[in-house]
Amino acid sequence: MPSSLPAILYIHGFNSSPHSLKARQLRDALVRLGCADRLRTPALHHHPRQAIAQLEACIEALGQPLLVGSSLGGYYATYLAERYELNALLINPAVNPHHWPLEGYLGPQTNPHTGEVWQFTEDHIQALAELEVASFAEVSRYQIWLQTGDEVLNYRQAEAFYRHCALLIEEGGDHRFQGFTQRLSAVLAFAGFAPTLWRDADFSDL
Repeated sequence: MPSSLPAILYIHGFNSSPHSLKARQLRDALVRLGCADRLRTPALHHHPRQAIAQLEACIEALGQPLLVGSSLGGYYATYLAERYELNALLINPAVNPHHWPLEGYLGPQTNPHTGEVWQFTEDHIQALAELEVASFAEVSRYQIWLQTGDEVLNYRQAEAFYRHCALLIEEGGDHRFQGFTQRLSAVLAFAGFAPTLWRDADFSDL
């Protein structure tokens, strides 16, 4: 049975994995607080339909987790937040990637974290299109964190798409979102963890 305790579901991006820096930092923070069982950082399948099925299983197990989505994970998180009425923290999120010119990505791909080689196909693009969200039922469920130095995605696309949501835009940084450990307390607060748990925690060494 899903728990009513606060929980976090971290959703990594395209060709990433649970070994990405933010995922590891978040996992280490929850371990330090004794709440490791309230976090999921699944290794997502490269195909969107299978990835969404994995994430839905995590949501069922956790109850009402905060979705933390990075890059393409932010796109997935937006779809799931609307479908399941969940809060979502999106970090340099991709906006409707199926509208991008993706022809150059078709063919073999290699995940640099895992070494997996897989084929990016037209069906991947169609599956991404199936997840498009046209409007938001409740903008207060979202926080959007952007850094203007993102070298992969143009932050202005997310700024425009999520303009009615709570936006944090920092000058500089990069696609990985520099300084994430300095904002881990904000992540925990948004997830609903008690302030007494994280208020005096020091995550600077993670």
